[in-house]
Amino acid sequence: MDTSSASSANTSSASAGSASAESNSAGSGSGSADSGGSGARPVLEAPDIARVLTRIAHEIVERAKGAEDVVLLGIPTRGVFLARRLAAKLEEITGRTIPVGSLDITMYRDDLRMRPARALARTDIPADGVDGRLVVLVDDVLFSGRTIRAALDALGDIGRPRAVQLAVLVDRGHRELPIRADYVGKNLPTSLRETVKVQLAEEDGRDTVLLGTERTAPAGGR
Repeated sequence: MDTSSASSANTSSASAGSASAESNSAGSGSGSADSGGSGARPVLEAPDIARVLTRIAHEIVERAKGAEDVVLLGIPTRGVFLARRLAAKLEEITGRTIPVGSLDITMYRDDLRMRPARALARTDIPADGVDGRLVVLVDDVLFSGRTIRAALDALGDIGRPRAVQLAVLVDRGHRELPIRADYVGKNLPTSLRETVKVQLAEEDGRDTVLLGTERTAPAGGR
């Protein structure tokens, strides 16, 4: 697999720079389903989220030379909804149907023994597979990088993409692994005591990103 755009510990940029992004304070799957902490304030509202997804879609088309071989894989939970929205925007731009699926990384996480047991999400790979394709992983929050490392491992067991890139709605920093996103909706500097909660209409009834504060710093990250 060419991971020139998506690096994990032994790749140069994990833009293969969230189940949904990565913040142990930001959610279901990869990090957006926490309580949001106390005194949470919105940093992105519905119009902002729509706007940044449109921008990311245009960036994908530009970098992928028309997005002819692009496959979008969302990381559950909210990454899947974001991937579907991106696919719709890419179809509006290119006039082509964009394959979209989901990639469950639960069994590939390095913290399984430290977290409560959770139900497996669904992995749904488009019919034409990922071999030789440009796979764009989609997540809601990028935090430590551990969710994306797990996603790269899971993807490697499924096929051999031409390249892997990463699109996230929010990058909150505090990386623990050499992973970066190729496409970022919002760079949001945070402290480890802050929480980032992504809410999407498909799961939560509204679109917003909330920044809150916890009383104590989290013990680890995603």
